[in-house]
Amino acid sequence: MTFPKIIVTGGLGYIGSHTCVELIHSGYEVIIADNLSNADISVLDGIHSITGIKPRFIQVDLSDSDSTLTFFNGFKDIAGIIHFAAFKAVGKSVQFPLKYYKNNVGSMINIVYNMLELGISNLIFSSSCTVYGQPDQLPVSESSPIQAAWSPYGNTKQICEEILNDVCSSQNRFNGIALRYFNPIGAHESALIGELPLGTPNNLMPFITQTAIGLRSELKVFGSDYNTPDGTAIRDYLHVVDLAKAHVTALERLLKKENTSNNEFYNLGTGKGSSVLEVIQSFEKTSGTSLNYVMAERRPGDVEAVYADTTKAKEILGWETELSLDDMTRSAWKWEQALKARS
Repeated sequence: MTFPKIIVTGGLGYIGSHTCVELIHSGYEVIIADNLSNADISVLDGIHSITGIKPRFIQVDLSDSDSTLTFFNGFKDIAGIIHFAAFKAVGKSVQFPLKYYKNNVGSMINIVYNMLELGISNLIFSSSCTVYGQPDQLPVSESSPIQAAWSPYGNTKQICEEILNDVCSSQNRFNGIALRYFNPIGAHESALIGELPLGTPNNLMPFITQTAIGLRSELKVFGSDYNTPDGTAIRDYLHVVDLAKAHVTALERLLKKENTSNNEFYNLGTGKGSSVLEVIQSFEKTSGTSLNYVMAERRPGDVEAVYADTTKAKEILGWETELSLDDMTRSAWKWEQALKARS
């Protein structure tokens, strides 16, 4: 039996690796493309241990047009592509905007160009709630206006969505779904894969777990004076495994030709906002660990509050989250402990 071949760019990254696991569980043949700029090759062994299958892996810089062309010419009969590969730190994008535009926008152009050349017609794009900027109303629905981005990172996601929309408008045979997800945290229940930042973490959850395990002296909570119930920023946190399953669901919608438009987009979240302090409290409860944290100044590029209206994903994709905030913090701590045991 021949299984559909799916290319996963950034497939050794945090969300990409969990999605590879769910794709393999669903019977797809996975090909991973990653430049290892923010991932470790050991993640491939984690995927293998969970699924019993070791996907084919090719190290490639997709922001380089020649390398991308060579990569794509090595494959035939690709059913679809899930595109994760991108730099993702809001703060770093403010410091190094050109680096973010070159990598995130450049790789999108190279991938879509080669897809069109080779007749690969299905693309799932890893987008972000950052396309909404600081929304005027909450929760955020897909009909909410796209505000001016608050960071170069957010702007790259807006630009990539515009590229996808323009290509879909000009090419009836090309189908895209942009998944605008909110804040994924947690890890696979096996603790064999999880969030593995190289160097200092830029996201909340690994900073929490690294502080609790003793790798960091303290956690800085950026902003205590937001107009929120406890003064800290609010985000819609969802479990990475729930998020990974949404990518499989979206892919199957395209492969089964169930999409009603060749350019669709969906919010992926729980529909509930949690503050930074609420995440810390959940972690302390599920881990039994007291966390050393201090309040600090706001970071440039951070919005005050954002959480999703998930009605569209629920009604059209038939997807919704199943795992709670406590499940997220518990699995993240289990993953951090597993990392320490390996070292």
